[in-house]
Amino acid sequence: MPPSRLTALLGTTLRLQRELHGLTQHALAERADTSQSTIARIEQGDRAPTVSMLERLFAALDLQLTVGVEPLDAHLDARIDDLGRRSIAERVSDVDLDRTLDRLGDLPYVLTGATAALVQGAPVPMEDVEIAVAWRDVEQFATWLDRYYAQRWNPKWEEFGYLPTDPRKPGEHRWRTVGGVLRASMCDELPEAIEVRLGDRGYPVLPLALVEVTEPATADLLHRWRERHRAAENKTTAEQPEHEPGHEPAAEAEPSDSAG
Repeated sequence: MPPSRLTALLGTTLRLQRELHGLTQHALAERADTSQSTIARIEQGDRAPTVSMLERLFAALDLQLTVGVEPLDAHLDARIDDLGRRSIAERVSDVDLDRTLDRLGDLPYVLTGATAALVQGAPVPMEDVEIAVAWRDVEQFATWLDRYYAQRWNPKWEEFGYLPTDPRKPGEHRWRTVGGVLRASMCDELPEAIEVRLGDRGYPVLPLALVEVTEPATADLLHRWRERHRAAENKTTAEQPEHEPGHEPAAEAEPSDSAG
């Protein structure tokens, strides 16, 4: 049976996270009490790992496995096409991004994931506002979450609530606040950001190239958008009429300088 899209995605995610942690396949195998050949087959998409194996591998990287869903391919393509017809300013306004960021006040952050891609012009769907926050600012972040009545995502009940909101407590770093849903990547140091200006406002964002390396889900969306963009361009080129040899199109008449 050929490997599924999900098997390939899991393998790519594992490889990217292993490389980000500076580990070889052999080093990760030792941490997870498995073989290097098993790691290699999973990363190449040749083997569909069990859930328990995935949990063990990601735990060895100090990560936890989460499960999410996305629209079927046709629905996702329709959303990408619709977003592509709108300006960046309209897309930012549609998700009320400025209002959410204004509420963050002086909390240091960098936009990541689909949010960073959106601000940089990629017409990809954005469900949550995604930011990176440094652990040194966790006290300020925790206070902010309390102030805005945050409820933490509870994967057991598949709803928000019933968990401590403090990022230092165990749990997924995803909260529903009065300004919408916020997802945070907690890190030792904020990643190096670039500023993207839209109108009078600047946004600190993770460069698109780094988003694609560190955010597999967003990278998949960006790849999908580029493929559709290329397909649309090829279709437009193919539909342009060809001129028969010796029958060049007539030049448009030059405007006359004389009156009357």
